[in-house]
Amino acid sequence: MVDVAIDQGGCFETSKVTTHTDPIYFVDGVLHYCVANMPAAVPHTSTFGLTNATFPYVLELANKGLQKACEEHYGLRQGVNTYGGYVTYRAVAESQGREHREFVSLL
Repeated sequence: MVDVAIDQGGCFETSKVTTHTDPIYFVDGVLHYCVANMPAAVPHTSTFGLTNATFPYVLELANKGLQKACEEHYGLRQGVNTYGGYVTYRAVAESQGREHREFVSLL
């Protein structure tokens, strides 16, 4: 099992952070790979991958502005954590003990 979410606490009950020097372990005969910051092993390739995945969003924002781009694009809207002085992402607001406001209500 490869836990790509280990940086955020992992996604399997048996996950624990490993390193590039000691990357694997077995639990109940199941091989685990839970290296934090996996992209660091291939920085050049991961930079191109991240750029290719995010650049279309950057173009939407640059061409339309935040408000219009978010009105038209659900994915962008879901990525907004703060806006106009308010925390718009519920989990972030709860973790910080702050008031939560729905982003769409602020548009």
